Amino acid sequence: MKLDIKLPIGLIFTVLGVIFIIYGFFTASDAAFYEKALGYNVNLFTGIVMLVFGGFMLFLAWKDKKKATDN
Repeated sequence: MKLDIKLPIGLIFTVLGVIFIIYGFFTASDAAFYEKALGYNVNLFTGIVMLVFGGFMLFLAWKDKKKATDN
């Protein structure tokens, strides 16, 4: 039995990325909230990176599953 953790990692990062992006959009107008971060919306940027990484992991899991069924 082959242990493949790409699928759960991809799901976790994708869901958390979407949550961070939504939170970043809702708090984007609060300048005092992002004052310590030099005015950058770190929640939005972090969410985008997490979403891209989660999507990449899901793609790799899908690709490996497809390759295993082709053989």
